[in-house]
Amino acid sequence: MPPVRVIAIANQKGGVGKTTTAINLATALASVGKRVLVVDLDPQGNASTGLGIPRAKRGVGSYDVLFDGMPLEKAAVPSNVPNLSIVTSSVELSGAEIELVNAEQREFRLREAVAQSALEYDYVLIDCPPALGLLTLNALVAANAVMVPLQCEFYALEGLSHLVRTIERVKRTFNPDLDIHGVVLTMFDKRNNLSDMVAADVRGFFGEKVYDTVIPRNVKVSEAPSHGKPVLIYDMRCPGAQAYINLAGEVLRREKRLAA
Repeated sequence: MPPVRVIAIANQKGGVGKTTTAINLATALASVGKRVLVVDLDPQGNASTGLGIPRAKRGVGSYDVLFDGMPLEKAAVPSNVPNLSIVTSSVELSGAEIELVNAEQREFRLREAVAQSALEYDYVLIDCPPALGLLTLNALVAANAVMVPLQCEFYALEGLSHLVRTIERVKRTFNPDLDIHGVVLTMFDKRNNLSDMVAADVRGFFGEKVYDTVIPRNVKVSEAPSHGKPVLIYDMRCPGAQAYINLAGEVLRREKRLAA
């Protein structure tokens, strides 16, 4: 069996579509028969909510994986999407940044958990918090690659160089195999010239690392989490759902090239 591929979905800016990308890309990959695990590493727990796991059902989760050595497969709960499970976030994760400061091997907690788990998955997608703290660092150290969602708005490129520097530092210090899998442009508004300008700037800076697929601004994408469903389940025919299906196709084609 080929080794599991771990992709961290990261950007220190909030509201750029990290969680939306994590749960909908996971759903699209699961729909073509890939076995997928989402690790909700954000204390807000939006990925857990978006996959329909109520707070009352979030017992063991990512906090237990980081601090109690809980194997990922034991912390995983199945979602309503076939082939898709999630390690949920919990309230305890809010204090994890502070607790990790003095913890032994603090940067490697998640990597150890991945290494010691009997992962019968093809992909592990890690939904990172909107900060470059120790939780995100754990994700970057554990990952094979990083996917960066980037909102098509004026301040999008601000702070991105900081994220790129962080990824380079992690690569030098902790994880030499880490690479940027790709940049995905989100909340694209075709009626707005600014979206086109931002997209052109990002493609100019990152070149082929930017996926061809752009995720449009779409009301169904925003509505879906309140129903505890990925948009692919909530309304598969809407433009947002179709975009995530196309993104999953691109990701799989890139994966094939990387494997070759």
